[in-house]
Amino acid sequence: MTSKTPPAFLLSGTIVSDGAVLEDSVVAVSGERIAYAGPRASFDTRSFPGPEEVELPPGTLLLPGLVDLHCHGAAGGDFSGGDLPAARSAVDFLHSSGTTTLLASLVTAPRKDLLRGAETLRVLADEGLIAGIHAEGPFLSHARCGAQDPRFLLEPDLHLLRDLADSSGGHLRTMTYAPELPGAAALVQELVGLGVTPSLGHTDADTSTTADSLSQAAELLASSRCGTYARPTITHLFNGMPPLHHRQPGPVAACLLLAASGTVAVELVADGVHLHPDTVRMVYALAGSENVILVTDSMAATGLPDGDYDLGPARVCVGGGEARLKSNGSLAGGTATLLDVVRRTAESGVDAAAAVLSATAVPARILGLQDDVGSLTAGLLADILAVDSHFRPVTVFRRGLMLRRPAVSMAATVP
Repeated sequence: MTSKTPPAFLLSGTIVSDGAVLEDSVVAVSGERIAYAGPRASFDTRSFPGPEEVELPPGTLLLPGLVDLHCHGAAGGDFSGGDLPAARSAVDFLHSSGTTTLLASLVTAPRKDLLRGAETLRVLADEGLIAGIHAEGPFLSHARCGAQDPRFLLEPDLHLLRDLADSSGGHLRTMTYAPELPGAAALVQELVGLGVTPSLGHTDADTSTTADSLSQAAELLASSRCGTYARPTITHLFNGMPPLHHRQPGPVAACLLLAASGTVAVELVADGVHLHPDTVRMVYALAGSENVILVTDSMAATGLPDGDYDLGPARVCVGGGEARLKSNGSLAGGTATLLDVVRRTAESGVDAAAAVLSATAVPARILGLQDDVGSLTAGLLADILAVDSHFRPVTVFRRGLMLRRPAVSMAATVP
């Protein structure tokens, strides 16, 4: 399984994909693609003779490779830092942990650092290691900047946006923006024109401003060439915005209403730190799993011990798994993998298949990649995550290549 050319092989277990659970199933892989995924009883071995079977523990669940739209780094690598080897290390760690598709997120920084970060990440995107770049800023609210450095926040600047898109080499896929800033409407229009999905967040806007901006973005996306499933997203709902209040509902109310109607999709950092489990369960009940995107907001400390780390220009202290700015104690990203987030979402009381859907098919559709990733379906790329009943990783395949070897070995050829 170490060959650069993926062999034909077979995985057996319970498939959890597209919001459904199929017991006693198999996934057959030929090269980089899935040849069959479904009930064992319907699998015609004559059409797929002699594959190797990957021996997996009893009770194994087979999931699509996870898709993370909001991720700042891992394994000591900070995607905003402009260090290509460190960024590669972060991507390698995330792939092997089950996140086989991801956007690399930039944070607010000086102009030259933003462009340098984009130029670095475009190399990984050109190589197919990441699905693109997410820019979290710099057009964000000072009042709700969170871990974004307020020194470098700006009002919307279309020239800077175009320079950032150019430096990204066409790989800028999403951008977080605050709708109350002067020029936000023109920014949204320019984003859609560049093929970039607007993602509302780090905002102090009221309900009507939020709703108007998201409606504008949704209408522009619907009339663009961004794909059938194109729609605006909400950057980590609840975090980086005023709390919901019964007399001042703010952006949260507008986001929940528009998510329930399918107009937008809301990100949740359901890692047990950013959100209470009851809040996660409430959002699923109100908006539905098809309108929720699970994300990590992970930073360089992910996969490493507590200590001091970088998040763009900021210094971050991680203790007990919580990442906080050394300057003021604000939350500064997450340290969980996306599989950790899926597990904790299920532990909060959300149906496990719904949690998997929000970390696979839903974000894949937002990226327009539903014909390649996000589902265990014949014809899609063989990005497969095998986990035990507690959602702990067993093995990971990306494009048909094994990235994480299971504790048991390859079995003999299937007769």
